[in-house]
Amino acid sequence: MNRIVTTLIAGFIALMLLSSTVFVVDQRRYAIVFALGEVKEVISQPGLHFKLPPPFQNVLYLDKRIMTIESPEADRFITAEKMNILVDAFVKWHIVEPKLYFVSFGGDESRARDRMSQIVKAALNDEITKRTVREVISGQRGKVMEAIRTKVVLESKQIGVEIIDVRLKRVDYVEQINASVYDRMKAERVRVANELRSTGSADSEKIRADADKQRTVILAEAYRDAENIRGEGDAKASQTYAEAFGKNPEFYKFYRSLEAYRATFKNHGDVMVMDSSSDFFKYFKGSGAAGGAAAAKK
Repeated sequence: MNRIVTTLIAGFIALMLLSSTVFVVDQRRYAIVFALGEVKEVISQPGLHFKLPPPFQNVLYLDKRIMTIESPEADRFITAEKMNILVDAFVKWHIVEPKLYFVSFGGDESRARDRMSQIVKAALNDEITKRTVREVISGQRGKVMEAIRTKVVLESKQIGVEIIDVRLKRVDYVEQINASVYDRMKAERVRVANELRSTGSADSEKIRADADKQRTVILAEAYRDAENIRGEGDAKASQTYAEAFGKNPEFYKFYRSLEAYRATFKNHGDVMVMDSSSDFFKYFKGSGAAGGAAAAKK
């Protein structure tokens, strides 16, 4: 019985020793093998591997995947025209030299992230202070990104890291000057609107004056044509009257006398004091009236 127990204990101890000498590296991680505190080997290929049991050898795993660093809040920078802006950036990176990375940070990813953030912030500050806000936002944004990436790549190689990409997510003014910027933009838009309104008013006055001029010309030409037509009509009427009355002058005199009587005695209350023997009452007399009637019958 004691032999069986001893055998089981020995087997368990052997199994524990064997398990402590075997480790697995998957495709997502590096493995650094330490021998008494010194880096003995760096394993990047996935698979089953062997080592001495602790404390003779230990294993530390590092993530080889692409990681992202994003600022918890936008950082403040000063542009070439001494304006404060807020810049929010992110970095894509991964470990390419595990041993150098471990020596730099002791395998602490938070320290590595802090160091990468400092490198990116310093590169942003160097480039933004050389340029205006317009250049940072649109005019030279591509050049700014390329210059920042070049500086970050050079410094990250010294700590065993490769930079995949650096991007600006947002560039904005600080809250204190947002109001003044918006007011300036509003004033500029108001100025443009006033200029357009003034131009429109001037054009409308010009169009209105031209329309009034054309109206005056059209009315004058119409009045001229109407007077010409009226004159021609009056001339033809006079000619027609002359031809018609020329055939019977006596009837013409009678007709003109009737027109004069109609105009004179238009109102019943009109009073005229005249000699009854005057020519005006010629056709009121019997012979005159008869003559006029006879002329009318002809």
